[in-house]
Amino acid sequence: MIQDPNTRPILLVEDNPVDVDLTLRAFAKRKLLNPILVARDGQEALEWLPRWEAGEPLPLVVLLDLKLPRVNGLEVLQRYREHPVSSSLPVVVLTSSSEEKDIETAYRHHANSYIVKPVNFDNFMAVAAQIELYWCLLNHPPR
Repeated sequence: MIQDPNTRPILLVEDNPVDVDLTLRAFAKRKLLNPILVARDGQEALEWLPRWEAGEPLPLVVLLDLKLPRVNGLEVLQRYREHPVSSSLPVVVLTSSSEEKDIETAYRHHANSYIVKPVNFDNFMAVAAQIELYWCLLNHPPR
């Protein structure tokens, strides 16, 4: 089944309620058409795997924080890449960590992009605009 990219969700994996709110407000202000799903820790992010296997639509892109409770973001990324249903799913690391070790590990686990979260709302709006433009409008993800 081919699904319209405008109806495919974006999965936000983020434990910080302030960052969840900031992200949701930024996308709402941009009038993003795609629904935003939220996993509030790494375990919740992994719980999507059987749901996708059962036929729920894959997200257009996953926005993944690294510093997560229960299962950290790098492990989520590694597990997504090891699983056949999510191995080619676009994953953008969106995190506060600018540590070179985290950046290198994320790319070694085949992250598609690595963005350090801006603290300022206006700067975050610019990031949201770029994410929307590239990942929701220009990019052609696997089905």
